[in-house]
Amino acid sequence: MALLEEPIKEVRTLKNYIDGEWVESKGEIIDVVNPATYQTIAKVPISTGEEMDAAVEAAKAAFPDWRRTTPVARARYLYRLKELLEENFEEVSRIQTQEHGKTIDESRGETRRGIENVEVACGIPTLMQGYYSEDIAHGIDEFVIPTPLGVFGIIGPFNFPFMIPLWSAPYAVATGNCVIVKPSSEVPNSQTKLTELAEEAGFPPGVWNMVHGGRSVVNSMLEHPDIVGITFVGSTPTGRDVIYKRCGETGKRVIAQCGAKNFMTIMPDCDVDRTVIAMMTSFFGNAGQRCLSAANAVIVGEDDAFYKNFVDRVIEQIKSIRVGYGLDESVQMGPVRDKEKKDRIIQYIESGIKQGAKLRLDGRENIKIVGDYPETCFLGPTVFEDVKPDMKIGSEEIFGPVMSIMRVKDLDEAIEISNDNAFGNGNSIFTSSGKSAREFQYNIDSGNVGINIGIVAPMAFFPFSGMKDSFYGVLHTQGREAVRFFTESKVVIQRWF
Repeated sequence: MALLEEPIKEVRTLKNYIDGEWVESKGEIIDVVNPATYQTIAKVPISTGEEMDAAVEAAKAAFPDWRRTTPVARARYLYRLKELLEENFEEVSRIQTQEHGKTIDESRGETRRGIENVEVACGIPTLMQGYYSEDIAHGIDEFVIPTPLGVFGIIGPFNFPFMIPLWSAPYAVATGNCVIVKPSSEVPNSQTKLTELAEEAGFPPGVWNMVHGGRSVVNSMLEHPDIVGITFVGSTPTGRDVIYKRCGETGKRVIAQCGAKNFMTIMPDCDVDRTVIAMMTSFFGNAGQRCLSAANAVIVGEDDAFYKNFVDRVIEQIKSIRVGYGLDESVQMGPVRDKEKKDRIIQYIESGIKQGAKLRLDGRENIKIVGDYPETCFLGPTVFEDVKPDMKIGSEEIFGPVMSIMRVKDLDEAIEISNDNAFGNGNSIFTSSGKSAREFQYNIDSGNVGINIGIVAPMAFFPFSGMKDSFYGVLHTQGREAVRFFTESKVVIQRWF
């Protein structure tokens, strides 16, 4: 493909996919804007509750036959979907960049991680096996059958429009359930393309559905008695106060993966060159719009020379980051998703200045964009020093390209300030000491822990974990925990006379 070839070439109004048919919505239609060019690339419906109800009815009707489809046969649909995703790999990746803004390399990584979840779910004939014991008492045997439950709702976020629904959907359908995916209305094209490929893979009508929309669609999911469970990725206020709470009230299973404020602890014995490189992708990859992005750089020790040299190296490396349209292969950071998100990030920068942090690099000014694009959604990398844990920029999730640098006297203090934060998603340490790494791993309150890893993203065959205000639920998406979430253990105790 040409350097800046855009896969979305005309503005079209997107449709819902219900019961194997593409259906026009009766809801309000809004624009989908490319954040780099600020041009409209699609129109998406904000569907009605009735349209969600129709999708639930279709999924409910499809469930009995799909449940009776053998795991081996269900896996074959996923194998076909994987083949189609590989064949359309570059187009799928470019759609993500065009509608979200991330760089093409980041989109390719997202596509690969999504495909890996489909690959893992293809192992469902083994992953879904039960277990058996004979003679638990005289002449009595007992066994467990993992059994599917029905219809699940999957609510996707804006920051990873292609990958995150694939943390759930392949496992749900592989285990014999039916799904309704609700993409973010900000980035609906990626899931539209994925649904087109699911249709081409031959999934029976009603097994894989997609309904565009906003709060009305989510509310319909939460209220509908025939939806047995929800998976959600998004902000903590929504995940905790809406999704988790309402699922509890209505008896639905729930995985609510929420916000983050990740601390990267840097020991004086770290490999400086590799640590600095890892910091670039961790703090500024995806323009900081990643729940695993590092937010606070915690530098350990009282050696002023090490501190100054390290921070200066970091600043110089950050200054070399090329900002622009992500379809340009030379660009290393794209825009944030929209102007409102940019304005929110700027408010955090202003609060950091007001609360006394030292602004070393100001992403609001002198944004050097590669190419001729409007600055509407672009923001340069920002760095603060002398940040305290109780400052807004040190404690709250910014979700943008802002690095807050803190100093502590020792590892115990670094762990303490990390654990005092409300979130516990993806904290990491950079060190050459096994003792320090073990102490950090053991004592840190974080669902995902990195040892010399900047982006603590679990592989598809491991769960995507989280603690404290970063996660609400019991089981997690991906791998064996996802299989467990989408099934119930039917325990059979039998005796024959």
